[in-house]
Amino acid sequence: MDHEELLALYDRRIRRGARADAPDTRIEHTPGVVRQSGSPSAWNGVLFSDLDEDAADAAIAEQIRHYTALGQDFEWTLYAHDRPVDLAARLSAAGFTPEDTETLMVAEIAALAPAAPLEGVRIEAVTDEAGIDRVVAVHEQAFGTDGSRLRRRLLTQLTAAPDVHSAYLALAGKDGHEVAVSAARLELRPGTGFAGLWGGGTLEGWRGRGVYRALIAHRARIAADAGYRYLQVDASSQSRPILQRLGFAALTTITPYRYEP
Repeated sequence: MDHEELLALYDRRIRRGARADAPDTRIEHTPGVVRQSGSPSAWNGVLFSDLDEDAADAAIAEQIRHYTALGQDFEWTLYAHDRPVDLAARLSAAGFTPEDTETLMVAEIAALAPAAPLEGVRIEAVTDEAGIDRVVAVHEQAFGTDGSRLRRRLLTQLTAAPDVHSAYLALAGKDGHEVAVSAARLELRPGTGFAGLWGGGTLEGWRGRGVYRALIAHRARIAADAGYRYLQVDASSQSRPILQRLGFAALTTITPYRYEP
């Protein structure tokens, strides 16, 4: 399957055919738009859009009305191939703020380069609230962001849908003095063939040691055992070179556009 076919498959199964990612959310289909709506702690926003020039501004205004009525800030996830071609300019004109652009990267699990064994670090699945707190702490340190919303989302997802959502910690140390040095999440999407890799935050002093690669390999094994064919990552500029060396292909770019009511 070439890159164009793989991107079309991703759009069809993951974006057009999106499923709610938590019990407190719902997927809604409106003309030209697929969106998710939910509680304040959930991810709210537009997952897919396919609009023509005549309908785009009205569709943008409708999403603003919808989420403003809910009292929610939200995200319009814009892929580089979404129509119309000037959708980014239209979103900016409507009051959206672009965030950092990422790269949609996909790999066939069976073709991934093997990861070397990692000495002195073990990977542990998160099974309780204390583990979630450790995941959030790692993300706050690694990314420099507030993790309160992430914490609420993980509590909901890991409690209500552990067969879909899971989280993992990379622990370094011994004799009961292990420290969490990296954290990552896995989302299994039944019926799609795609498993999503999220997070992958590593503390600064532990970068460049293979921890990120070890977490990818660990989650890849879990996804393969569950019958999944593909892994998908929304990659930052820092992680993209690592993923390319492992065998991930860049399919398109993604820019989140944020709207604050």
